[in-house]
Amino acid sequence: MDKKELLAIFDREMRMDLRLPGMTYEQTGRIVRDYSLTENTGFIDYSALDETCADAEIDAQTAYFQSRGMPFAWKVFDHDRPPDLRQRLAARGFTIEKPNALMILDLDNAPGFYWSMALPDDVKRIMDRAGVEDIVRLEEEVYQSPRGWLRKHLFHILDTSPDQISFYAVSIDDRIVSAAWISYYPATQFASLLGGATLPEFRKRGYYTALFVTRAREARQRGCRFLTVNASLMSAPILEKHGFQCLGFSTVCRWTPEQVLIVGEP
Repeated sequence: MDKKELLAIFDREMRMDLRLPGMTYEQTGRIVRDYSLTENTGFIDYSALDETCADAEIDAQTAYFQSRGMPFAWKVFDHDRPPDLRQRLAARGFTIEKPNALMILDLDNAPGFYWSMALPDDVKRIMDRAGVEDIVRLEEEVYQSPRGWLRKHLFHILDTSPDQISFYAVSIDDRIVSAAWISYYPATQFASLLGGATLPEFRKRGYYTALFVTRAREARQRGCRFLTVNASLMSAPILEKHGFQCLGFSTVCRWTPEQVLIVGEP
């Protein structure tokens, strides 16, 4: 399957037709958007624009989320149109984040080590809130920044759709030292590899690869065809060594309504 075919499947299943629990979806001609009242955030999942309508559509979406007092993210992929969509969003006050690589692995053609590698006994499935809390604390320690937003998001999925996420971790002396998770999307062929953090003193022991392979095996057992990773530019070459191919780059463009920016309002 070539990149063009893969992108078409990805766009259809993971952008146009994807429906997640707890989200309200709306299709408005050229735009597919969703929002969560629980997390007070919105997303533009897909857009079909051109040079003649892009500016007006951007203005329409900012006005829509402004009326809700809700921040939202517009994820722009390389193959989205018009080609200068990122620049148009920036000109209207969006914050443009660093690009990430869209990496996809076809499990039907995955390297043999995914199925033959012996896994260490230290890799365990995490299934309760206490374990997820430990994983979030690991992420906070590794990245040296608060992860309250991640805690809230993961707890919400664990409480409402536990069958759509699996957590795995490596514990040494009852302390989680490496962890990652995988998200599933009903009615699609995809699963996403997410997270991934290891304490510095426990790196280069094979935990990253073990967590990777464990999640890939579970995905195949659950009938998934493709694994996706939204990878940093540093991680992309590592994923290529694991059999992934890069289908292009995506950029998250964030917009915040004026009223959310006001601090200390009576």
